[in-house]
Parts: sequence; structure tokens; C-alpha cells
Amino acid sequence: MRTVLLASMRHHTRRYVAASVAVVIGVAFIVVIGMLTGATRSGLTADAGAPVRAVDLVVTPDAPRDVERLVDAAADEGLPALTLGYAMEPVSRDGVQLAQSVDVAEASLDPRLQWQELEDGRFPTAAGEALADVNRAKSSGVALGDVVRIGSGPAATDVEVVGLVDSPAAMGAALYVPWDDLRRFEDTLWVDAVAWGGTEEQAGNVARGATVETAADWVAARQAEISRGVDVIAIMALLFVVIALFVGVLVITNTFAILFAQRMRDFALLRCVGVTRRQLRRAIRLEALALGLAAATLGVAVGAVAGVGLVAVVRHWFTDMGAAALDPVWTGTAFAVGTLVTLGAAWLPTRTATRVPPLAALRPDTGVDVRSAAGRWRLALAALAITAGVALLGVAVAASSVPAMLAGGIVSFVGVLLLGPVLVPRLVRLVGGLPGAGPVRRLATGNAVRNPRRTATTAASLLVGVTLTTAVLTGLASSRTAIDTDMDRSYPLDVTVTAGAEPLDGGLVDRVAATTGVAGATGLDGAPARIGTFDLPLLGSAGGQGVARGPAHLEPDDGVLLLPYEVVEDLPARVAERVWDDGEVAVTVGGREHLMEVETGSGWGRAGLVSTATLASLEQDPRPMAVWARASDGADAEDLAGDLAALAGAAGAELDGGHSNRSWVYLQLDILTGAVVGLLAVAIVIALVGIANTLGLSVLERARENALLRAMGLTRRQLGRAMAAEGLLLSSVAALMGTAIGLVFAWVGVQVMVSSVVEDAAFTVPVWQVGAVAAVAAVAGLAACVVPARRAARVTPAAGLALD
Repeated sequence: MRTVLLASMRHHTRRYVAASVAVVIGVAFIVVIGMLTGATRSGLTADAGAPVRAVDLVVTPDAPRDVERLVDAAADEGLPALTLGYAMEPVSRDGVQLAQSVDVAEASLDPRLQWQELEDGRFPTAAGEALADVNRAKSSGVALGDVVRIGSGPAATDVEVVGLVDSPAAMGAALYVPWDDLRRFEDTLWVDAVAWGGTEEQAGNVARGATVETAADWVAARQAEISRGVDVIAIMALLFVVIALFVGVLVITNTFAILFAQRMRDFALLRCVGVTRRQLRRAIRLEALALGLAAATLGVAVGAVAGVGLVAVVRHWFTDMGAAALDPVWTGTAFAVGTLVTLGAAWLPTRTATRVPPLAALRPDTGVDVRSAAGRWRLALAALAITAGVALLGVAVAASSVPAMLAGGIVSFVGVLLLGPVLVPRLVRLVGGLPGAGPVRRLATGNAVRNPRRTATTAASLLVGVTLTTAVLTGLASSRTAIDTDMDRSYPLDVTVTAGAEPLDGGLVDRVAATTGVAGATGLDGAPARIGTFDLPLLGSAGGQGVARGPAHLEPDDGVLLLPYEVVEDLPARVAERVWDDGEVAVTVGGREHLMEVETGSGWGRAGLVSTATLASLEQDPRPMAVWARASDGADAEDLAGDLAALAGAAGAELDGGHSNRSWVYLQLDILTGAVVGLLAVAIVIALVGIANTLGLSVLERARENALLRAMGLTRRQLGRAMAAEGLLLSSVAALMGTAIGLVFAWVGVQVMVSSVVEDAAFTVPVWQVGAVAAVAAVAGLAACVVPARRAARVTPAAGLALD
């Protein structure tokens, strides 16, 4: 049997190529993801313990006031202590806003706790001095010796940048200031823990109820948090590995099924000369094992090379990523999966091939007969799977359950695949029988449906890719539409320039409108106002005034004051409580107090909005107090913010708006879309390999039949057209089915994942993208048959009839 096995592998080497490619791609994909995950994890966790390297303990306070107690106690007793947290504050230089919000952390004055890597300058020695992260400083233009203002209002403080440092991504910040400066930002300051240089008893005496742990334990917990975040990304990527391997299993199974169908006569002859079923089964499975081992080994090698290259490319832009290295667990898993998938895919075809009696080997395969017991069982299982899947999808929609959605999608799709040998040939006949069908198309249709199981499996390879791509693209389009609506509600204005203590220059609106990236701008008149002890401008709004996005509520009714949430939160506690509970507030304008009804919202800066009629009744001589602008489509958020910050700073005004947040969200969606489509492309490639392989094996299987047709007068061109029509029929049916199923899955996904987060989420079908996917899938089937068609047409009738 070993001689037979080796001879078989030598003789049928070319037929195993497609199955090997599918395994290589799947294994390489797993190895690449493992290397990327490992490099990301090592880069992010390598310096997670840098801030606590000089201490033995880390104290997690039970209450915010414990932080100051710990820091003050450490200063009194001469102990090293460093807060581990940050504040989010605006930063400006010479009156020009550099950033709306940056993270500011503590820079220790104790040399033992100066953990950052100094690139230039020196560490701070007193309050009023700061460190800047060298990489973050590049984007804002902050340089050594600059004096920048951190924060706004009474808490704002000026600091001089005395050093540039390199800090790790996991624990780094944009700016570092001494504790005496950082503690001023109590509204935005968040401290997770304190690096403590004293004893556990000392910490317990100062901050009762606080959690004290060793620095090593604290670092391990931080690294675990970071790793879990990285692993979540890896798990999401592995979802597409499973998809790629699933399609690969279909291709491999189809390859072995067709190959064994062609070798039935060989198997029958071996059985006749005394080979038992067990021996034959073992020989065939050894073929599959050898193929799996070779393909998995090649896949690991390809994945290692691709992983090293990909990590090197990513490190060119993200220096915090670690070096590329093969992870034994990921590599071993990839190798085992590739081998077992190949062996498992050959298992059922092997049983089928060896179960047939020798005398029955010459009979043609009639495919799935619904009248047989096996056919009835298959239909029953298909109906059960589809019914159970639809029920699970219904539960998922009702309960917004993602696990139920995934389970329902998988089960229902398996039901469709089980129904494939019955459904796909009927659809092929339907498409092939459309008006205008000539003899070539009728011939192609007959060839396509002759072996229903092979036809269904070939279509299933492409069906998986089209279904997933359609579902993902439609889901992302619906998500973008929902996010657009939500962003319009949260950030109705792209840019707001709001006056401070003094009115704005009347020409500022023209300068804003002339700024590159601004599609339109409008000025708003208003008057200075006071609520309690809080000063803010009062603007007369007539709605979005041509620059707002969506149906924003920016025009309050007469007598109603519209206040931003952030302003209400900054009001004195008694006044804010009156706003929340009674919906009214006393507003002083021009020395006169007015009791007004209050509504709240956000998205127009730190100003109150009233109708133009209400403003006229409050102030006889309103002045320019704000400029609202709309950004052009595709405008660069950083460039636009920098240009407008210069204008706002020169006018003593505050720059705000949602364009930066909107651009960031859209960037994430674009990256996600590109990544998902790229990962799904792997499944599409494997599916195309499957189609080309099926058509290629079909040429070998029908060599004598094609030769007979040629002998009866069919030209080479007509034979090539018949092969092309057959591939086009299979891919068109798969594209139509995949599009329909994908749209159903996308609708369920939107109801489960989007509607639960965004109210009134609409189902949006990207018609052009979905149409392009279907068209590309259909044309791909046509392209995949080019080589098999040329191979079939090259064989002369005499040579074809002489083939066994």
C-alpha cells in the first residue's frame, strides 16, 4: 500500500495544489495574527511598570481626598510618592489654543521617581516647570523653552517646558507637571493609584480603607488589562481566520470528493485484487495527512516571513510596538489546525469512497436523491437548522443578544449549505433557462447541475465570502448612518468661536469663512450675562443658521434659555440644583435679573442660547459674541483646528465644536472597514481557488465527454464558451444567494448591535458597494474558468477519446 500511496501522490500532485493553497493561507493567517498580537502586547506592556520602579508598594485610595493626604504625608516624612493618573485640560500658547484636551500627569521633583527617558533639557525642579512627550510635541509644535497655559478659567496655570521625554504608550501622557500644578485641575483630575515609598502601615494610617499592594502585583494587573485589550483584537481577527479555514475546508472537501470520484475505478480495482476497506481507507487518509503536514509547514514559513515584514512596516509608524517573534503557542496551534483541517476535510469523502462496492464503482454518481433515506435525512436536517437558526435570530433581535445572533447566523447558514445540493442546481437551471439561451448555455447548464453535490460545494465556497462581505459592508453603512445621526445630535456644529469677556471683532466671521476647510460661517449677536457667579455670553439663535448638521435643536422658544450641560455642571451647586429640579434660573443681563425657563443640550460651546426675540427684550444693543462654522467635506481636522485656534486666540475667544471628534470617529470606521474587507478578502481568494480547482478537475473528469462533443462538431471556441458560461452560472447563483442572505444577516446585526445603542437606527444598504461585490463575485467565476477552458480546448478529439 505504501507503493500505491506514493504513486498516487506523484500522479495526482497537480490536483492537490488548490487544497494546499487553502491550507497555506489559513495557517499563515493565524501565524501573522499571533506575531502581530505578540509584538503589540510586548510593546505596550514592556514599560507598564516604569513609574513604580523605584518603590515597593502601590496604594489605591478609597476616596479622592486620600490622594492629597498620601502626597502630603510623603512630603512631610520625606518619602517618595507619585500619583498615577491624569487630568484632561486644554493647552494654549501665546493666546493660541494648541489642543482642546490633552492628558496631563505628574512630573516628580524627586530624582528617584523621575522615570521618563529624558531626550532633551532637564527634569523640573519646582512648580511652574513641565515636561513634554517628545512624540506628542511634534503634532502640537511645542518646543523646549516654550511657555504654555494649561487649563482654563481660575484653574489655568502657565508652565515652562524645560524637558522633552520619551514615555511608553501604556503609561504616558502629553505633558507632565509637578503635583502643586496638577492638583489645580480638580474638575478633570483622575488618580488611579499612588506609588508609595513608605510602609504598608504608614499608608494605612494616612488613608484608611485604601488598598495596598506590591508594585509587582500592580504592574502585573496593568499588564493583564493591556493584554486583554490586545487579545480582544486578536480574537476578533481570529473570527476571520475561522471564516478562512471554513471556506478552506469546503475547498479541500470538494477537492477530495472530486478526486476520489475520478479514482473510483482505481479503488474498485484495488478492492478486486484483495485490498480491504480498512487498508484503502488508511492509504487515502495518509495522503490527506501528508498533504496537511506539507501545507501546514509551508503555511508556517509563509506566515513567519509575512509577520516579520508586517511588524516591521507597523513599527515604522508606531515605534512602541515590540519586535516580531514567533509565538510557540500560536505557531503550534496554526500547524495543528492546518493539519487537522486537511485530515478532517478528507474524512467523509474517504468513507464514501471506500463504502462503495467494487462493481458499483462504474456507476455514475447521481448526487443527492431526495427520495432516498440519505436525501430525506439531509432535507430534514436542513429544515431543522434553518428553523432553529431563524428562531435564534428572532431571540437575538428581541433581546439584543450578540451570542444568540452569532449562533443563529451559524446554524441557519449551515442549514442553507445542507440544502445546497437541492437548491443550487434548481437556481442554476432557473438562471440558465432565462430567455435567449442558446445551445452553449444549455450545455453549460447541464454540465453545472450534473453533479449536484459538487456544484453546491463549489458555490458554497463563494457563497460564504459574498454573504459575509455583504453583511459587513451593509452593517458598517448602517452603523455610519446611525453614527451620523447621533453625531448630529451630539455635535450639531463643527466649529464654534465664542467670545470671552469682550465682544468679538465684526470682521472675525469673514476671516473664519475665508479659512481653508470652512464651507460656511455665520456670526451671532448676543450680550454678556451672569448666572449666580458664573459669567457667560447669551446668544440670539435662529436655529442652525445654515451651518448646523441635521435637525439640531438650536432655536429655543421665546422666554426659554438653552444651556450646555457642561455649563450647568460648573454652576454653583445651589443654582445647578435649581436648574435640574425646577427647570428655571435667574439670569442677569445689563444689570437686570430675569427668571427664565431652562432647557439643556450640548454642541454649541460655552454659551447660553435664546431666541432672537428674547435677546431683543433682554438687550437693546446686542454685539457680535460668537461665530459658528461648518467644515468642508474632507477637511483635515488638525489643520482646521490649528488655523481657527490662531484666529480665536487673537480675538480672546474660545474654540470648540465637534469636527475633531466627528473626524476621529469616521477615521476609526474607515480603518475598521478597510481591515474587515481586507480580512474577508482572504476568504474570497480561497473561494476563487476552489472555483478554479473545481472547474479544472471538471475538465479532467469530462475529458472524454468534451472530446466526443468536439468530434460531433463543437468548436474550440464553443467549448471554451460553455466552460465560461458554467463558471459564470455558478458564481452568479452564489452571488445572488450570498447577497440575499447577507442583507438578512446585516438587518439582524443592525437591530441587535446598533439599535440598542443609537435610537431610531436606520437600515442602510450601500447599493453600489453591494452591487460591486455581487458583480465582482460573478466575474470572478468567469475569470477562474479561463485556464481550465483553455486546457480543455487544447485537447484534440482523438487524444481526449483515448484518455481513461
